[in-house]
Amino acid sequence: MEALMELCDLIAEHPAQFTEKLSWICGRCPPPEFLLGGSPRVSRIQLNAVLAIARFISKCPDSADLRPKSVVLEFLRSVPASFNRSFWPQSFGNDSIASFFSDFLGYVSKATELSPDFATEISGFTGEVIILAISNGGEDLGISRAFLMALSEHFPPILPSDAEKLITMLIDHFAVSGPVVQSPVTPRRIGANSETSSAQSSPMNGNHYQANEGSSPRNEASNVSGSSGSISSRGSVMMNGSSIVWKSGVDQLGVNFGLGDGGGAVMLRQQVSSFEEESVENLEKQDIAFKLVAHILDKVRIDSALLEQVRYIAKRQLQSMSVFLKIRKRDWTEHGALLKSRINTKLSVYQAAAKLTLSCLSCYDTDMKSAKKLAHENLALLMDASEACLLSVWRKMKVCEELFASLLSGLAQIAVKRGGQALRILLIRLKPVVLTVCAQADTWATSQGAAFESVMKTSCEIIESCWIKERAPVDTFIMGLATSIRQRNDYEEQVDKDKEALPVVQLNVIRLLADLNVAVKKSEVVDMILPLFIESLEEGDASSPSLLRLRLLDAVSRMASLGFEKSYRETVVLMTRSYLSKLSSLGSAESKTVPPEATTERLETLPAGFLLIASGLANAKLRSDYRHRLLSLCSDVGLAAESKSGRSGGDFLGPLLPAVAEICSDFDPTGDVEPSLLKLFRNLWFYVALFGLAPPIQNAQQPAKPLSTSLNSVGSMGTIPLQAVGGPYMWSAQWSSAVQRIAQGTPPLVVSSVKWLEDELELNALQNPGSRQGSGNEKVALAQRAALSTALGGRVEVAAMNTISGVKATYLLAVAFLEIIRFSSNGGILNGVTSSASSRSAFSCVFEYLKTPNLVPAVFQCLTATVHRAFETAVTWLEDRISETGNEAEVRESTLSTHACFLIKSMSQREEHIWEVSVNLLSQLKDRFPQVLWNSSCVDSLLFSIYNDSPTTVVNDPAWVLTVRSLYQKIVREWIVKSLSHAPCSSQGLLQEKLCKANTWQRSQHTTDVVSLLSEIRIGTGKIDCWNGIQTANIPAVMAAAAAASGANLKLLEAFNLEVLSTGIVSATVKCNHAGEIAGMRSLYNSIGGFESGTTPTGLGIGAGLQRLISGARQQTQAEDDSFNGILLTKFVRLLQQFVNSAEKGVEVDKSQFRQICSQATALLLSNLGSNSKSNVEGFSQLLRLLCWCPAYISTPDAMETGVFVWTWLVSAAPELGSLVLAELVDAWLWTIDTKRGIFASDVKYSGPAAKLRPHLSPGEPEPQPEIDPVEQIMAHRLWLGFFMDRFEVVRHNSVEQLLLLGRMLQGITKIPWNFSRHPAATGTFFTVMLLGLKFCSCQSQRNLQNFKTGLQLLEDRIYRTSLGWFAYEPEWYDTSYMNFSQSEAQSISLFVHYLSNERVDAAIYSDSKGSGRENGTTLVDVNDQYHPVWGQMENYAVGREKRKQLLLMLCQHEADRLEVWSQPTNTKESASSRQKISSDKWVEHARTAFAVDPRIALSLASRFPTNTFLKAEVTQLVQSHILDIRPIPEALPYFVTPKAVDENSALLQQLPHWAACSITQALEFLIPAYKGHPRVMAYVLRVLESYPPDRVTFFMPQLVQALRYDDERLVEGYLLRAAQRSDIFAHILVWHLQGETSVPESERKDDVPVKNSSFQELLPLVRQHIIDGFSPKALDIFQREFDFFDKVTSISGVLFPLPKEERRAGIRRELEKIEVEGEDLYLPTAPTKLVRGIQVDSGIPLQSAAKVPIMITFNVVDRVGDCSDVKPQACIFKVGDDCRQDVLALQVISLLRDIFEAVGINLYLFPYGVLPTGPERGIIEVVPNARSRSQMGETTDGGLFEIFQQDYGPVGSASFEAARENFIISSAGYAVASLLLQPKDRHNGNLLFDNVGRLVHIDFGFILETSPGGNMRFESAHFKLSHEMTQLLDPSGVMKSDTWNQFVSLCVKGYLAARRYMDGIINTVSLMLDSGLPCFSRGDPIGNLRKRFHPEMSEREAANFMIHVCTDAYNKWTTAGYDLIQYLQQGIEK
Repeated sequence: MEALMELCDLIAEHPAQFTEKLSWICGRCPPPEFLLGGSPRVSRIQLNAVLAIARFISKCPDSADLRPKSVVLEFLRSVPASFNRSFWPQSFGNDSIASFFSDFLGYVSKATELSPDFATEISGFTGEVIILAISNGGEDLGISRAFLMALSEHFPPILPSDAEKLITMLIDHFAVSGPVVQSPVTPRRIGANSETSSAQSSPMNGNHYQANEGSSPRNEASNVSGSSGSISSRGSVMMNGSSIVWKSGVDQLGVNFGLGDGGGAVMLRQQVSSFEEESVENLEKQDIAFKLVAHILDKVRIDSALLEQVRYIAKRQLQSMSVFLKIRKRDWTEHGALLKSRINTKLSVYQAAAKLTLSCLSCYDTDMKSAKKLAHENLALLMDASEACLLSVWRKMKVCEELFASLLSGLAQIAVKRGGQALRILLIRLKPVVLTVCAQADTWATSQGAAFESVMKTSCEIIESCWIKERAPVDTFIMGLATSIRQRNDYEEQVDKDKEALPVVQLNVIRLLADLNVAVKKSEVVDMILPLFIESLEEGDASSPSLLRLRLLDAVSRMASLGFEKSYRETVVLMTRSYLSKLSSLGSAESKTVPPEATTERLETLPAGFLLIASGLANAKLRSDYRHRLLSLCSDVGLAAESKSGRSGGDFLGPLLPAVAEICSDFDPTGDVEPSLLKLFRNLWFYVALFGLAPPIQNAQQPAKPLSTSLNSVGSMGTIPLQAVGGPYMWSAQWSSAVQRIAQGTPPLVVSSVKWLEDELELNALQNPGSRQGSGNEKVALAQRAALSTALGGRVEVAAMNTISGVKATYLLAVAFLEIIRFSSNGGILNGVTSSASSRSAFSCVFEYLKTPNLVPAVFQCLTATVHRAFETAVTWLEDRISETGNEAEVRESTLSTHACFLIKSMSQREEHIWEVSVNLLSQLKDRFPQVLWNSSCVDSLLFSIYNDSPTTVVNDPAWVLTVRSLYQKIVREWIVKSLSHAPCSSQGLLQEKLCKANTWQRSQHTTDVVSLLSEIRIGTGKIDCWNGIQTANIPAVMAAAAAASGANLKLLEAFNLEVLSTGIVSATVKCNHAGEIAGMRSLYNSIGGFESGTTPTGLGIGAGLQRLISGARQQTQAEDDSFNGILLTKFVRLLQQFVNSAEKGVEVDKSQFRQICSQATALLLSNLGSNSKSNVEGFSQLLRLLCWCPAYISTPDAMETGVFVWTWLVSAAPELGSLVLAELVDAWLWTIDTKRGIFASDVKYSGPAAKLRPHLSPGEPEPQPEIDPVEQIMAHRLWLGFFMDRFEVVRHNSVEQLLLLGRMLQGITKIPWNFSRHPAATGTFFTVMLLGLKFCSCQSQRNLQNFKTGLQLLEDRIYRTSLGWFAYEPEWYDTSYMNFSQSEAQSISLFVHYLSNERVDAAIYSDSKGSGRENGTTLVDVNDQYHPVWGQMENYAVGREKRKQLLLMLCQHEADRLEVWSQPTNTKESASSRQKISSDKWVEHARTAFAVDPRIALSLASRFPTNTFLKAEVTQLVQSHILDIRPIPEALPYFVTPKAVDENSALLQQLPHWAACSITQALEFLIPAYKGHPRVMAYVLRVLESYPPDRVTFFMPQLVQALRYDDERLVEGYLLRAAQRSDIFAHILVWHLQGETSVPESERKDDVPVKNSSFQELLPLVRQHIIDGFSPKALDIFQREFDFFDKVTSISGVLFPLPKEERRAGIRRELEKIEVEGEDLYLPTAPTKLVRGIQVDSGIPLQSAAKVPIMITFNVVDRVGDCSDVKPQACIFKVGDDCRQDVLALQVISLLRDIFEAVGINLYLFPYGVLPTGPERGIIEVVPNARSRSQMGETTDGGLFEIFQQDYGPVGSASFEAARENFIISSAGYAVASLLLQPKDRHNGNLLFDNVGRLVHIDFGFILETSPGGNMRFESAHFKLSHEMTQLLDPSGVMKSDTWNQFVSLCVKGYLAARRYMDGIINTVSLMLDSGLPCFSRGDPIGNLRKRFHPEMSEREAANFMIHVCTDAYNKWTTAGYDLIQYLQQGIEK
């Protein structure tokens, strides 16, 4: 319901914007046809909707939408139907129904008051509805009564005709209320009729009374005069005997009502019986009826006869009131709750009758004579009723008090309206009533009760209303009350025993008159009463005051506080004289018997009066006078009290301090102060220090003692100073607070016109003359010096103060107290002003002491120490409030800023010691509160304030100016550099804002100085010279964000170096331009009157707007401004949403356009910050949200760069938006977690190399590659994170709210499960996030997050665990095209390691926080006994936490070393961390810790250190002992699936059926003979293979065919047959490989063929046949056509062999013409993705070979999944008589390397051309397209490669040549790595190809691994060929110093490192071919040597150095050149 009402209020404020919401609410209301139907039942929802609509109309009655009014009208018409219980929800009780009607009618009534049209509609049927409610005779009378009760409170409009009908009906239902009574006042008998039956069933039934003719309404008016006479005569008796009304109300009761005789008892019983005959229910109905009639009379005029009848009824009701109220409680027969209910209800009826009487009277014409008589009659009637209330026994009841107030209000209303005689009668009768109330009121209570307040209110109303026109009776009334306090004859003549009774009336009359004066605030009234009060005070004995005197003093002080000068001066003189008189009697004999009233007067009444006057005075002149008087009084009191030896002056001076504090609260202590006033301040503080009244300034203040009420000494004068400094405080806490407030308004105690000697003489006059002689003076002086030394914190020793006299020591102590208390009270802001614009630092007062010339050294030391102590106090005050939030935090930061700004400005002071102190304090302030570095006011002061000083402070002294400016510039540069080192984004944003400001001023002086201050400050990537050590700005993410914030158009992901000033000026100009665009558009819009079109009067509109634009006479209105804002907001919101939509659709967002729109939107937002308009708040909120969210949605580096620029602009230009911006950014960041974007893209497809190498080298199903580059989003996140790091540094000390927002973000980041991307490009960003987390957790040592310590410790532990989670996967490499990326990654993790290794062990784990863990110097809790609900025993947690930290540190260091090698591959220096030795026990501990966090971490740890036997053994043990927990981890297989486990048939192998699938290469390892075909192992391998698509397994077909050698159980065969049925291509490739394996290797061509190989050879044709037999007809057709086609092509070689060489080409053509391409589904066997579309018959070329004739044929092919019309040529070589299987193996390895390089992102080129054995010593080889061999190039061109490249690609340095050289480098490096691993020999120039873009391709791998030409003589000793001509291209320098050579070596190193990561997969691929009989396995240990070439035992740096050595060794090696020469001589191959 509350939410619905809030929505309704929002709609009412903006009805046009929420029409849909309004329609929705109207739709929930009951429809009219439903309400008008029979027996409707509404729901609670419908009732709530009706209420909401009624509320809407009450707030927006003139809405253009007619539906709400229609809903309300229809529901109001249906109210009679609601009198049935079935109408309401079942859960609705009578209370709920009554509440609904009350709210509904309240809203309707309010709407009718606001809308006349709606009131007219309502009045049409109001009467009908009410009549139906009254006459309701149903069962549910409670509902209709609830409706009528609600009507009595909120009555809608009604037609006059309906009104009379309704009144008549009400009169018919009840006549004169009340029983038959005989009143002494009106002795007439009233006969009663019995109730009618019809009335019993009505909700308004009641008793019916009829009067006889003699008492008819018509005759009643004639008795008015007589009645008035009797009333007035009785009133005069009461007035003349005013002392009688002080008697008890019970005694007076009988007198007033004539019941003193005994005969009244019978009448009393009759009256009680008559009243009790009325039921409470009937009384309630009468109450409702009276109220309804009164409402009707207020709204319409009715017939006079009917009006007279109504008036008569009300009158008779009131006449019975006196009789009713006189009945005492014991006279009633009813008791308890029943009686209370009757009394309450009856009095409520009387109250309604009184209101009805007033309503009737208002209907008569004021000037009519009868009306005047009626007014007098009603006046008398109401006064009688008031007196009856006042004297009734029920007067304390709330309803009676309300009745009394209502009666008095009616009396005042009549008297004010009528005036004249009515007023005089009222005032005559009112005085005794007032006195009676005063006699009954509580004298000393805070509130005197409702009756007193009612009398007070009525008196004020009469005085204020009749003061001008009826002054005389008012004066008489006031004087009558005032003189009543003088009538004390009875009181004074009483004997002593009776005099103890309190004069209650006088006391309360005094208070009443004082309240009247305060309420009416008229000087004439004050002047009338005050003299009487003062006269009474002066007549009394001041030495023995009474309670009456105390009340009079309180009254005169209240009147003086009104600020009327005459009364103020008289009162202050009187009070001052009274206070001094108390002091003068001190020490006399009489003072020993002081009455308690005297003490109360001195300690409470007079001080309270002084304080009241100080609080009330508003006139500046009077406040100044009063300030002087109070301070003079304090001086007099201090001197007099000090001269009274043995007594404490604090007891007399202390009570005055609150008043002094109040009068000084608005005093400007920095202005020009009169010397006399300054001396008074000095005297005050002198006595404050002397008497020990100041709060202690050394230790924390102890609880203050209660207010002292004695004059006993608090100690000798020697002990007071020390106790005052150190505590405990001996006086009232109120006095302590007052001293603090006084300090804020006290000027510096420096009397500059008085020399020190004369000053000391004046100070001596402040002390007792008798105490200045003798040895006592020296003791006192010594005590004062000791106290001074203590107050100054020991900075000045007591011995150094020997030259300072005692009195001067007291003065200096007073100075110390004052200046220290200034800062301890409210942080040092004078007079408590907290607004940064107007606040002033108290340092302005402290520094005044240092300006005094020619100070004595000791005094100067003391004053300087005072400055430092004041500074320490200010720091303490700020630190104590560091954890506050909201307004308190704003006050704290404003205070800090104020002090810092003042210290900055003080650096330009001429006095050297002052600017030295300023620099010192400013430096300390920066260190303690670094947030000042980014405070806008401080930076503004820093850059410009020195040039803004007033001319009086500028001295024409060039030397001084040069010195100060030099110092100033040094400070400014240090400030800027430090701020840049911590938060470069915010610092640049702030500087840009200041440059904008300087540009706005257009002052060249400022610009020149700023240029000189900021010049040569540079930031960027790499080493930064501006600051020393590692700072936040060294973090690459932060620096990238800083470049974005600078606004410079930099490539943020590459190295940069920017000058802060120049980029700042450019960006400031851009910002100013955007702001100018908005301002210009706004000005134009306002000048032409907006863009709205429509009907405009002649002379207005666009034409008039242009005329105004020309004339310049145009006043901007808020409406036009709002309209302009609305137009631009709509535009910007729409454009930003379009950017988001484009990004979601994959459309690239235009960088410049996005930046421009965001910048303009930001300028619009900032231009409206100062506006108070609320019309576009939602629009600006939406715009701010879009500015924060758009870059996150788009998630590109360019968009995020714009985001950082805009966000920095926002928080720098408007720091108040900091929390809002950060809140939106945190929400957006958490959204990226939920949507898995950027660094949180945890899906496998975003994991980089691991995803791309699936399933060959990495486990898991192959994933489709993402459409969006994940690295781009990671880079965007990195920029974003840099901004967060920057903001953290800015807000970590000053904004708990923003820290908690960052904490919320970190909680979302570290939540379980681990949700980060596994992409290696995210390494640096990930650890930067973790660094932010650790920095955030370090805030637990700060006091601002002390309340969140436990949460921070838990977060810290989660950060450690999350950081370790990064190492749950094997380390990967990744390279990008960004030049600086690798260095940034390495630097990011190095900084994390640096922070982690230097992080102190949190003392909070071992001891509690400051101030809470220790008490009285002892530790409260032993840490071993501490227990945490999450971590358990704290000792165990601390140990475990340290182990995790050490493990994390070691892993991070290793990762840092890895990335350092990757970023600087040619740097041969070994890192220090890699040389650190770790013991075996430590390795075991690391393994166990890692396994406890996540088993994957332990496995990854073992993979990082593969040769560590201790680690491997422990991980093996952990895996095998926790085997059930790690089944989802395929990387754990090698730790329990081993040849040894197979031999032992280990039980662990039983887990393999449940194990996750591994990679194909890992599965192939289990097929080697060492695993003996174990059934469980084989079952797992086949399950793995079958889990992957056959097309993925096809790559490893040679290895699978070799596995048939050991397939005793024919399991592999079964898999191959099943896979062949799943994929035709798999089956075809398998058949070709089976056919290729049927050839007998040369090494086995002898008679004794091994049995194993023989059985293998016999198996091959069988498997082949099984595959063919399993083909479907369609598959068989494809198989036959495919194989027949290529068999025909291959057979051409045999046909050509007999032909002469010159006829072979023609023979090829003939044979090709015979071959036809049957079908469109034939494909190249070497490339199944290429479909054959034809043969180029002229392309056939016979090749030279020692064996049979190989031929090269070109086919026309198209891509299987590409454009079928895009036909391309593809040449293939068909060989017969050559074994191609070894080439297949070599190219498999090359293909794996190519995949690795591509996955890792290394720019290396390899071309693994296709090779396929198709039969015994037959095969197909793809031809490298667009390539020629080096020997062919030599045949056509003279010169080496260098010359050939220049000939083909242009001169050196041209783009084409350098591109070709680049291609040669990347291909040479790629084949260098492949050659190192495969060791290919026979690398003559015929086997080296170069394509048309300069890339190198190796072919012919007949000699690899352990074989080489010439009988394995291994003449080619280099690992790869790098001939002289190749080095000419690679290394122009010729000495391995060129950039291109470094690039080549770097690529080689990176390629080698990337290959090492997948060493096992490559080795497994080769090792399964070991028994294939290939020549490369014919000698030596090829597998072992291959593993050695990977050097797994080496660290990454050692491996890099090894590869560098390989490159250097191959550089122009002589064996390479020698082999080329041999090939040239033997084969004629060009060298």
